[in-house]
Amino acid sequence: MRILFFLFFISSSLLMGQQPLHQKLYESFSDYKEPLITHRRFKHADIEQVLNQFREKDWLSIKAVGKSVEGRNINLVSLGNGPVQVLLWSQMHGDEPTATMALMDILHFFDGTDKTFEPLRKQLLKELSIHILPMLNPDGAERYQRRNALNVDLNRDALRLQNPETRLLKRMRDSLDAAWGFNLHDQNRYYGAGLTNENASVSFLAPAYNYEKEVNEVRGNAMRLIVVMNEMLQAYIPNKVAKYSDDFEPRAFGDNMQKWGSSTILIESGGLKNDREKQELRKLHFVMLLGAFEAIANGRYKSKSKFDYEAIPFNESNHFHDLLLRNIQLEKRGKDYTLDVAIRYAEIEYDRHSKFYLKANIKDIGDLSIVHGYEEQDMSSYKASSGKVHPKTFKSMSKLKKKKLKKLLKDGYTTFRVKEIPEERLWLNKPYALLLPKQNIENSVQIGGNPSLIFSQKGKVKKILINGQLYDIDDGTLKF
Repeated sequence: MRILFFLFFISSSLLMGQQPLHQKLYESFSDYKEPLITHRRFKHADIEQVLNQFREKDWLSIKAVGKSVEGRNINLVSLGNGPVQVLLWSQMHGDEPTATMALMDILHFFDGTDKTFEPLRKQLLKELSIHILPMLNPDGAERYQRRNALNVDLNRDALRLQNPETRLLKRMRDSLDAAWGFNLHDQNRYYGAGLTNENASVSFLAPAYNYEKEVNEVRGNAMRLIVVMNEMLQAYIPNKVAKYSDDFEPRAFGDNMQKWGSSTILIESGGLKNDREKQELRKLHFVMLLGAFEAIANGRYKSKSKFDYEAIPFNESNHFHDLLLRNIQLEKRGKDYTLDVAIRYAEIEYDRHSKFYLKANIKDIGDLSIVHGYEEQDMSSYKASSGKVHPKTFKSMSKLKKKKLKKLLKDGYTTFRVKEIPEERLWLNKPYALLLPKQNIENSVQIGGNPSLIFSQKGKVKKILINGQLYDIDDGTLKF
């Protein structure tokens, strides 16, 4: 009901010529998107290159305020002269970069000269002082890993402050006496938004500051601002917003920031279908962060109710998969069984962490009626069996492609050995599987496995499963 009312409000505003701010920002995003960053595995040097574009600007300051364990600069970007101090930190975990991308886009927004947003820019710079730590853990980002160079989870070092990165963050908060804190993270793509068939694309939390989970003015303000951001997101990802459990974690920064007096908001970027590089989620972060700044500057968040925050569903762990095959008909020792099979893709890195390929594995088997997939297929009308490995070893890919692959697949051959091929080439998104000459493959359906399967009707192969991708053999657009 709340979503229908919100959509009605948007439609009414449009009819009245009052386009919501968030929609204007969403439609204008491409004007501000930083072109140097197009994927998630960017490095510290890439962020330095982006920041170098702004170092001579007179409306902001960029300074190195500390160094990581391995000596990389940690920069603080400050803009605005307002009385309300706002601190944002991103990539506390090195492999959680979505918000970092959006923060670079936001710098371009403030550097803009278009008249549409000039009143907003002036308002934000007058009312707020915005301070950004865009890559708190550059050593982790270099490796695309969660932890820093000492293998410490920085978000569990708010008490001991044993790492230079965490000491820096605490010092920034204290020196600014920040009224607001934005703790910007990524979560895995497999959370559900409650017990629904929707995944959690964005999750929020107003962290608790004690075990009793009390709500004072500081925490209450964070809850109210989350309501503002949730309302914006519902226009683009309806029912795909969740919140974390607010169990108190005494070592975490969000919990302690709240305790130290900064109204702190945890934002976790999850997953969206067809958005593995999180470029759409980057866009949504751009929109909701600027919308949050506007709500702080004009006090709009104060009219919101913490009960609307409580109504946001909780994250449901392990509720989603990349591919869910329902009702697979599988024979085992002469007996037929009906099984659901859930598949997830692991990102396997190569080329010094800058590139990756996807390798599928079976996460669960059985009655999976209460979980969901980004892609789902009902396989009840097909008979499943293991694909065969072709007896010949091909000298090269070109030799293999000269064979009539479609006919071989229809004969049940899904896997082919090829000499001298780089490992990452084994996992191309193609309707066949490749092996090196001495490699073997286990094509049975088992937890952790990555079988190549064929699905038949009346004895004829109709579909194949290769590396967690389902292909229709008779699809005229299928490329071999």
